Amino acid sequence: MEYISSDTNVWIDFSIIQKLNLPFKLPYTYIMNEDAISDELLSPPGLGERLKAYGLKAVEISDLEFDLAQSYGEKYLKLSIYDRIALSIAKNRNITLLTGDGSLRKACKKEGVPVIGTLGIIDQLLTLEMISNQEYKDCLQRLQQQNGGTIRLPSAEIDSRLEKCFKEE
Repeated sequence: MEYISSDTNVWIDFSIIQKLNLPFKLPYTYIMNEDAISDELLSPPGLGERLKAYGLKAVEISDLEFDLAQSYGEKYLKLSIYDRIALSIAKNRNITLLTGDGSLRKACKKEGVPVIGTLGIIDQLLTLEMISNQEYKDCLQRLQQQNGGTIRLPSAEIDSRLEKCFKEE
């Protein structure tokens, strides 16, 4: 099973559209720093515990990952400490990072760390036939309806996927 280092915003996206279970259908083990789970996954209440029940694994960071996260603070000023920790875990363990954060995605690109976000997860679920076309479309429509608030995804990307869905009907 492939490991993926996790940031918080994708989980919030899936929580808002009430599809928190979906990413756990994929053949991945999502990991997240244990302090980030308790400090960042606060809303809605119980989100961190629900994610752990689905399979999110809390991990401690190594000394090397701590030092790497500290060095990223000087290099990537817009990243929070937990963003830097998620990046350092992905970089050190040579795994993908799950995030939708624009600044963190840019840092991943500079560090050579593969990245996937909310739309990439939904696309994989459809491609691997783990969700139906209708559920895929429903997820996209819910994301589109909530976009611009807590969810901040590229509207054009959602629209192009939805347009393709409607053409295939």
